Amino acid sequence: MNHARLSIMAAFALLFVAVTSHAQTDTKPKVRAITAFVRLDPATLDRQVADALTVLRAAEAEFAQRGYRTETIRIVTQPLGELVRGKSDDDALRLLKRFDDLSAKEGFLPSVGPAMMRDSDDPHVMRLLEKALSTLPNIQANSIIAAEDGIHWNVIRESAALVRYLTDHAPPSHGNFNFTATAMVKPYGPFYPGTYHTGAGKQFSIGFESANVVQEVFARTHGNFDASVAELTKQLTIHAKVAEAVAAKVAASTGWAFMGVDPTPAPLGEVSIGAAIETYTGSKFGSSGTMTAALIITTAVKAVPVKQIGYSGLMVPVLEDKVLARRWAEGTITTDALLAYSAVCGTGLDTIPYPGDISVSQLALIFGDVASLAWKWNKPLSARLQPVAGKKAGDVTEFSGPFLFNTTLHEVP
Repeated sequence: MNHARLSIMAAFALLFVAVTSHAQTDTKPKVRAITAFVRLDPATLDRQVADALTVLRAAEAEFAQRGYRTETIRIVTQPLGELVRGKSDDDALRLLKRFDDLSAKEGFLPSVGPAMMRDSDDPHVMRLLEKALSTLPNIQANSIIAAEDGIHWNVIRESAALVRYLTDHAPPSHGNFNFTATAMVKPYGPFYPGTYHTGAGKQFSIGFESANVVQEVFARTHGNFDASVAELTKQLTIHAKVAEAVAAKVAASTGWAFMGVDPTPAPLGEVSIGAAIETYTGSKFGSSGTMTAALIITTAVKAVPVKQIGYSGLMVPVLEDKVLARRWAEGTITTDALLAYSAVCGTGLDTIPYPGDISVSQLALIFGDVASLAWKWNKPLSARLQPVAGKKAGDVTEFSGPFLFNTTLHEVP
């Protein structure tokens, strides 16, 4: 009897060790973005920003109580053309500088949404955005190169011209880094620079930095497709449900509307989606099995049973991910490979480095490929392209910003 009791106690002890060891490996992801949407009136800018910050900081505090660290809080205005309508270029730039300065003072990231949403929009707003992005360090923006009404070829050309201008006139660590062209992306996503809204404001959404969750799951499931999908769905759901609980509490206390969670497992630096996928395949990113791992991630993300918003897929930002930047230098990742992965998942071409002499026509062709793929399959994609002035194929980049890893440039495809 005593031996039996000891055996049972020993079994429970082993179970306790196993459970607590398993729990310790499940690292909580950071909250990458809590993003607020406002319809900004220049006359009441300071008060509206203060109101948005009250909501964002309330959500940040709720996450902190649950043991989650928030990376950034963000504020998105109405589309740039609407924000500056009726203003001279000088007045418009002064307004944008006010917003940019306030973001630095209050510790949030500012976005002015799309400069062009359709081919009929005034391209002069893109020229205004060129000046803003080349002189202001924090403002982020985008353009919409494809939507339900089709591919926007004029916007593609104007976006290519803007990237070319910023390559020549802005520091590489923030000029083109703060701009993306989006295709089939819906409003109210939390992730920059592709987010936007056209509504009345007073909404918010949430996104995680959870590439670490993917890596921990893949380390446990050992290349098993079904087990990986099931376990990753489970783990992402745990954190997404926390976000929903936080959002419900904040929405109830502030009256702001919660738009959803983007479960896309965003990477940053050492929190690497490249390393996660290599854990699944057992080989370098870009090797056989990478497409399968990408499909697992997107399948799991889309199965998370919460109110979803944004990309809800796989984010592969080459220059923001330490492992991906290394693989780009080695040549295991290419533009065409990333587009191929985007056919089953993904967010398109994100922080992709190119030689500084890339032409407007070459940039337009790349944007066009992303728009074509997104429109054909009705899936959200974006293209954040980063040519490096003065650098050619074979050169190593020299980014100075904290979010970009250096790599070797290759010929434009």
